[in-house]
Amino acid sequence: MSPTARSDEELDKLDRTEPPEARADAGISTTPAQDDGGDDEIRQPQLGVVGWLRWVWRQLTSMRVALILLFMLSIAATPPTLIPQRPVSPIKVSQYFRDHPTRAKVMDKFQLFDVFASWWFASIYILLFVSLAGCIVPRVWAHAKTLRAKPPAVPRHMGRLPAYARWETSADPDAVLVAARAALRKRRFRLHPSPGSIAAEKGYARETGNLLFHIALFGILVAFALGSLYSVKGGKIVVEGGSFANVLTQYDDRQFGALVDSDSLEPFGFRLNSVEQTFQPTGAKRGEPRSFTANIESWYGHEGKDKKGTIKVNHPLEVGDTKVFMIATGYAPLVTVRDATGKVVHSGPTVFLPQDGNRTSTGVIKVPDVSPGLKQLAFDAQFLPSAPIDQQGNLLIDPKRGPISVFPSLLNPRLMVSGYEGDLGMDSGVPQNLYALKADKMTKFMAGDDVWRKALKVGDTVELPNGAGTMTFDGVKTWANFQVASEPGKGLALFSVVAAIVGLVLSLFVRRRRMWVRAVEGPDGHTVVEVGGLARTEGGGLGEEVQEFVDALREAAPANSPGTKVKE
Repeated sequence: MSPTARSDEELDKLDRTEPPEARADAGISTTPAQDDGGDDEIRQPQLGVVGWLRWVWRQLTSMRVALILLFMLSIAATPPTLIPQRPVSPIKVSQYFRDHPTRAKVMDKFQLFDVFASWWFASIYILLFVSLAGCIVPRVWAHAKTLRAKPPAVPRHMGRLPAYARWETSADPDAVLVAARAALRKRRFRLHPSPGSIAAEKGYARETGNLLFHIALFGILVAFALGSLYSVKGGKIVVEGGSFANVLTQYDDRQFGALVDSDSLEPFGFRLNSVEQTFQPTGAKRGEPRSFTANIESWYGHEGKDKKGTIKVNHPLEVGDTKVFMIATGYAPLVTVRDATGKVVHSGPTVFLPQDGNRTSTGVIKVPDVSPGLKQLAFDAQFLPSAPIDQQGNLLIDPKRGPISVFPSLLNPRLMVSGYEGDLGMDSGVPQNLYALKADKMTKFMAGDDVWRKALKVGDTVELPNGAGTMTFDGVKTWANFQVASEPGKGLALFSVVAAIVGLVLSLFVRRRRMWVRAVEGPDGHTVVEVGGLARTEGGGLGEEVQEFVDALREAAPANSPGTKVKE
């Protein structure tokens, strides 16, 4: 029979319970009482307001409810992975309202476009917070008292314990107890000796680990709360020669905590002087990136001095608690556009987004500020850092993929453009995607029956159809995408996760054990040795553990008769 866990109350009953025969001799009935046929109604006590509040509190602070709330929180965190969120993608949210107006209004009432700031998400979070606190605090207090308490005294009827051994020896009782004390200490038991016996217990680390796990889970919730309230995460694309200042309006996209404002941001900035990037030139891994370095000048405070430095992959710029990472690079062609009057209406770099490993990039050049009375211009373009050409210098076009680059470096840059004229729709006040062209109110430039399309080398100037003006490809600059991040709860979260793993290991692999040893002189002058064991937790191995201890103790107190087996 495998040993089972028993509480202190059950152990005490083992000592006090008398056999049925003794109770019968004492005139105590051992048969259940017979129903006398009365019709007395059983009345349940009324709880009242205080009783109901106490019941609600007990339910809320139960581990079952805590697990349910934890599951609900994980489900509640799922919608942001499927639905655009206002703090992250306001443009996508606006587009969703245009595409699905009725559905979007209903979803907005339930705050599904800003889940982490919604009242229902906060309610689940706070309830889980309170539930865990209510579970942990009483258990910590009870465990602290257990750690200070002495192991329970030796029971009178040790033979009723799940694991028990008894033998007689010629050794002195005190010598047996000294040997038992040494053997128990070797096995990391905490001892409480008394005349003629020893009580021992071990395995307190199991409950300690259990509490550590739940406290760590509580710490993860606190870290998440700190991140939700004070975290800063945003992105900014900076072209060579451009700069960034850590203010709200400078971010291309951002996701800030609820309590973050302009005053709480670190007062720093930097200027991007140049971007150095190298790629594998030959071999099977030709074109794969080898290194990226952003050469910058940074400053701290409004009157801070410029400080030269670099930002590399996994080597961010650190300013206080804020880190600036470089996460991507690309190219920004320099283009000058003149309208029909010869006025320069656009000049400078335009960020193009890479589409493949060789940096074939796409972008849109929008020209809204033309002279009065003229139509607005736009260009849908592709940039090829290393365009393939034949021996005559003609551009080679892939029959399936169209114009592509054959290497990511600027070996033979080409700009492929097609144009539009009309209304860009930028005066409506509705935000637009910088990298997409809304051409429903524009007319595409044509060259006869074909679409007007040109391939420009650096320095080339091309006349636009319909006398709309000219375009000049002036050169290329490199851009870098930086991520600014400050996560105040990150350290606490990491510490809590490690603590949770340690606590889980302790609670799974440490076993709670109690053991008692009694050595008294018998009627015949020999010493009677009794050893009993009790498992405080479920699991096998108690009999083997007690048998191992008995074998060790018999070396100091050999039995008068051979063989002392633990009874289970």
